[in-house]
Amino acid sequence: MPTTTIRLEDELKARIAAAAARSGRSSHAFILDALSDMVERSELDEELHRIADKRWAALQRTGESVAWEDAAAYLKARAAGQKPRRPLARRPAP
Repeated sequence: MPTTTIRLEDELKARIAAAAARSGRSSHAFILDALSDMVERSELDEELHRIADKRWAALQRTGESVAWEDAAAYLKARAAGQKPRRPLARRPAP
């Protein structure tokens, strides 16, 4: 396994040590977990942007969208445990 060296300011190093101690882990394990979490978050953000770009392109291409009122009602029903029909996309009136 390769080694990477990072330089930390004394204050940050102390904060990491304290946080690691509170969590019952070593500073090394705490830093690895933090880095892993940030990489995962970055990958999820990238996926979200890819999906958003794809949907934006479809909206621009077709002009079809779901009215906010319909989407909100659908989500509210789903949150209440119901199984509503998915709202239909439509072209807004000009």
